Order: sequence, then structure tokens, then C-alpha cells
Amino acid sequence: MSADQGLGTALAAEHAAVYAYGIIGARSTGNLRAVATDAFDAHRARRDRLRTLIVSRGGTPVEPNASYELPVTPSTAAQAVELAVLVERGVTSAYLELTASGDPALRKMAALAMQECVVRAYGLRPEIDAFPGMPAPPAPSPTPTPTATTPSP
Repeated sequence: MSADQGLGTALAAEHAAVYAYGIIGARSTGNLRAVATDAFDAHRARRDRLRTLIVSRGGTPVEPNASYELPVTPSTAAQAVELAVLVERGVTSAYLELTASGDPALRKMAALAMQECVVRAYGLRPEIDAFPGMPAPPAPSPTPTPTATTPSP
């Protein structure tokens, strides 16, 4: 994939993230709404920088869809968090190919964007997936349950 295609992929992901965080923010309250608003602003800023970068390189930026099919339509705080984590993971994946670019500035931009997404996702749900290509950690062994024994006479 060329750098221009990678930029287009990242821009498309940022468009989707802005849409999703608009939904998340509208269906959240309190601290979760504040987190969603901050994420919305961060993704909107990255989206705008990507558009500017693509135009400056002579490309045509992809336009956002009118709407997006969400994997989860949040009606609870837990569902809003689930959607936000899915969004952050998706945007992280979209930037991955740009980290292999021959342009050091694009590699740095992509790595920083991925870092921001991972930190946001971890802040919402502090869990770590298995590193790509590595086996998942084994499930913890069940704790043995003591059995009652009758003392011998």
C-alpha cells in the first residue's frame, strides 16, 4: 500500500471515529460524556490534519459517509464504552500500515496517532490484548475449592 492509500485509510477511520463519538457523546452523561467529547475533538483534529496533508501532497481526501453502521448502538454506559474501545482499536489498525512508510514524518505521525488511540482505549477499558502474532495468555487456573473431610476416629 502506498503512503497516499495509507493516508486515505487513516482519514476514513478518523471520519468514522468522529461519527461514532458524536453518537457516544449524545448518549452519555457525566465523566463518560467528557471523555467522549475529548476523544471527538482529538479525532476531529487528526481528521483535519490528515485532510490538509493529503491535499498538500496533491491527493483528494476521501469524504465521510453520511452515516455509519455501528457495531454497537449504545443505550447504556457499558455499551458506549464498548463502542469507544472498538473505535479506538479500529483507528489504531488503520494507522498501522503508515508506520511502514518510507517517510519518517509519516511514520512518526502514525505511531503517535496509534499511541493516542491505545491510551484512550486503555483508559476506557484497562485490558491488553495479545500482541499480534503472539498467542493469547493462558486463562488463569481455577482456584481449587476445599472439600470437607470427615476426621478419622
